[in-house]
Amino acid sequence: MKTNFNGVAVVGLLALLPALGQAQGPVFVLTQEGSMVNFSVKASVPIAGKFDKWDSTLTFSSTDVTSGVLDIKIQAASVDTGSGVKDDKLKSKDFFDAKDNPLITFHSDKIVQTGPTTLEMPGTFTIRGVSKAETLTFTITGKGTGSGAITGTMAFDRKQYGMNSGIPFIKIADRVEVSVNLKGKRVSGPAIVFKQ
Repeated sequence: MKTNFNGVAVVGLLALLPALGQAQGPVFVLTQEGSMVNFSVKASVPIAGKFDKWDSTLTFSSTDVTSGVLDIKIQAASVDTGSGVKDDKLKSKDFFDAKDNPLITFHSDKIVQTGPTTLEMPGTFTIRGVSKAETLTFTITGKGTGSGAITGTMAFDRKQYGMNSGIPFIKIADRVEVSVNLKGKRVSGPAIVFKQ
């Protein structure tokens, strides 16, 4: 699903190592062009969509891949299912509560390498002002080239976040699946080191 964005490229911020004399970590630029944040829910009438406005940063304090910190901030009101009726319902207090809780966020300060090109990022997911521990599972493409993408998935139970309502005449599952595709490029600093 191709996504159009209005924002400019989001630059991955760099946290310098505190000790003097240590080399800086790699600096990545994450681009919204070609990147996307999508979601889907099994229902009697399919519900799937994307978010048009979001920012993401990926920072590393060293070359060790496990030193990465990922932040994703999504504008809840930018939900786009292709249906104005569905969008309005999802923005309402019954679901995203976009007026009082405008941001959906994910923050992870721990990366676990689970395979040559796979990572897990346990972190804190917040929606509707409710925060819980969730894990994004990522696959990397372009490893070692300085550019590529990380494609991740996460699933959560909407009722654990207070989304207990339904949509009239539509039966909705509790499980929501989220997919994230972030494209980036290393613009300075050394390469990331992965376990072999």
